[in-house]
Amino acid sequence: MNPYFLPVGLAAVYLALLLVVFLVLKPGRALDIQRRQPGFQGRPSALSTIAGSARGAIESGLKGSSGGLVSQSRLDAAGLKKQPSDYLLIAGVTVLLAGVIGFLLGGLLFALLTSSVASVGLVFTLRILTSRRQRRFDEQVPDTLRMLTGGMRAGHSLLRAVDAAAKECEAPMSEELARVVNETRIGRDLGESMFEVATRTSNEDFSWITQAIEIHREVGGDLAEVLDHVSETIRDRNQIRRQVRALSSEGRISALVLLALPVLMFVVVCLINPLYATTFTSTFPGFLMIAVAVIMMALGALWLNRLVKPKY
Repeated sequence: MNPYFLPVGLAAVYLALLLVVFLVLKPGRALDIQRRQPGFQGRPSALSTIAGSARGAIESGLKGSSGGLVSQSRLDAAGLKKQPSDYLLIAGVTVLLAGVIGFLLGGLLFALLTSSVASVGLVFTLRILTSRRQRRFDEQVPDTLRMLTGGMRAGHSLLRAVDAAAKECEAPMSEELARVVNETRIGRDLGESMFEVATRTSNEDFSWITQAIEIHREVGGDLAEVLDHVSETIRDRNQIRRQVRALSSEGRISALVLLALPVLMFVVVCLINPLYATTFTSTFPGFLMIAVAVIMMALGALWLNRLVKPKY
């Protein structure tokens, strides 16, 4: 091994840790020094300059493109209050750190493997956060609809009822309704804002609510009564959804066991006899076998996911 690899790898690890500390763990609600002390001319640190330059380069590269997996709409759907450039910078630091650790543990091939796993893990983490947020939003829709109908029956306008529901609900419903209220106050149409919420959260029930509100704005009538009928339909759908989830729980647990068993067995075998692990972490056939196993498990996970997710 080249003697310069170790100091270069350690330097890269320290740089990645500094970027993680100053970009990821930095409190998001901290007031800027310019707001706390007007007129203060502070000198940015070298790390801030490097991070700002990297963020600017990423933003210039993202101009004119949809953003792909890290577009602003996807980050909003996951509930991450970050710009795509910030997320890409954090992802790059994470992948670099995983690659350096893999290089120190098993060499160049293992570094490539750990970097690939870190990249895939970041993508799946974003999808998990999105699905978890959408699931919480789905659970809050019926209660929110009751708040809206109650507020309108009490004499409030629709926007005032939405504002009251935003203050009473928990996240993510409160965040989405507050965003609707803020966008409406600066001149955007209420229907467009609510349709965007339904699209961002992939919630069909909220789309029905939005359509009912738009129809009422065109033809008039008792909106509270219309929303009561929509609420009954949503409750029936949620009951069917819970029944389907209960009936498919055995299949989901079986899929989880089948996916976790090979990984757990490999870890146990490596703990019992570490000599087996050297074949997979230090030879090319070992890396090839790990790659084939990961691909086959990914295909199996996709197949099992389709089997335990019925459409109705």
